[in-house]
Amino acid sequence: MPAPVAVYTDIDDTDVSLGVEMLERAGFTVRILGTRDAAAIVRGARDADVLLNGYAQITRAMLEAMPRLRLVATMSMGFDMVDLEAAAERGVVVTNVPGAATEEVATHALALMLHAVRQLRFYTGSANPTDWNARAPRPPQRLSEVTLGIVGLGKIGREFARLAGPLFGEVIGFDPLLPDTDALRAELARLGVQRTGLAEVRDRSHVLSLHLPLTPETERMVDAAFLRAMPTGAVLVNVSRGALVDEPALAAALDARQLSAAALDVLADEPPRADHPLLGRDDVVLTPHIAYFSGRTESEYVRIQAQNAISLFETGRADSPVPGTPVAAPPVASSPMPAPHVPV
Repeated sequence: MPAPVAVYTDIDDTDVSLGVEMLERAGFTVRILGTRDAAAIVRGARDADVLLNGYAQITRAMLEAMPRLRLVATMSMGFDMVDLEAAAERGVVVTNVPGAATEEVATHALALMLHAVRQLRFYTGSANPTDWNARAPRPPQRLSEVTLGIVGLGKIGREFARLAGPLFGEVIGFDPLLPDTDALRAELARLGVQRTGLAEVRDRSHVLSLHLPLTPETERMVDAAFLRAMPTGAVLVNVSRGALVDEPALAAALDARQLSAAALDVLADEPPRADHPLLGRDDVVLTPHIAYFSGRTESEYVRIQAQNAISLFETGRADSPVPGTPVAAPPVASSPMPAPHVPV
C-alpha cells in the first residue's frame, strides 16, 4: 500500500517544519502547496489522504475532486472555511485545534477591551504639547459601575469572564450551544456569570464581547438593529470571526456615537481593503487576527493539526473532530483513484 499523502494548503508565514517532521516520521508523504487558490489546491492534492488547511476555503467541488481524502485538519479553532455538510456526506473528518490558544485569545480580548474602554488610541495620539488637554467625545465609563456581556460561553468566553469579570459591576452571558448542566451552572456561578438570553445581553451590556463560531445562524448577527438596541456609548469586542458583525452597520453606529468604541482582532475579509470603513479610526482598536498568537501556540497549532492526521491513520479516530462531523473515516484506498474534472 502506498504511503498516505498529506498536503498543506496555505501556511502564510507559519513554520510547519514540526508538523512535516511528525507526519514523515509516521509514514506520510508530505507536500506544501502554499496557496489558497482552489484550482491550485485541487491540482496539488488530487491524491491527498489528508489536507492540512489554514484559511483556504474548502468547497464541495474541491472535496469531490479529491476522492481519497479522509481528513481536513484545520490550523484554527474556527472551521467555517470548510463545507462541513459536504465533508460529512463524503465521510471526511474535519478537525480543529480547540483549547490551544484559550489563554492567549482571552488575554488579547481583555487587552483590546481595556484599550478601547480607556480610549488609548485617542489619548496616545493626543499625548503631545499641542493636544495635551484634548478630550475624546465621551468620557470613559467606570467599569465597576457597568455590565459586561459575553456572547459565547465556551472555553475562551469563560476564561475571558474569569479575567475580565472582577473589573465589572455585573457579568451576564449567552450561549446557544452550551448545555445546561449542573457542572456548567456551578462553573458560571464561580465566575460570577449570570446566564440569560441574547436580547437581555444585547440590551444591558455596556461592554459586549463576542466568542462564537461563525455559522449560518451567527453570520452578521450583530447587525444594525442589534447595535441600535445596545446601550448608548457601549463598546463591542470581537476576537472570534469578523463576519459575526455587519461592518458597515458598526461603522455607522460609531459615526452616530451609538457605540463609543469597537475592539477587533478580526474582520470579514482579511487583509482588508484600503478603504475599509473601520480602518484608521480613533474609536476602533484593530489588530491583525493575532489574538491566538504566542511562542507556545506558534508550535502547538502545528503539532495538534499534524497529530490529528496521525491519530486518524493510526487509531481510526481523530483527536479533535469538529462537532457534527465524522469522528472516524473509512479505510484509505489501496491505490490512487482517478479524480473527475470538477470546476472549482
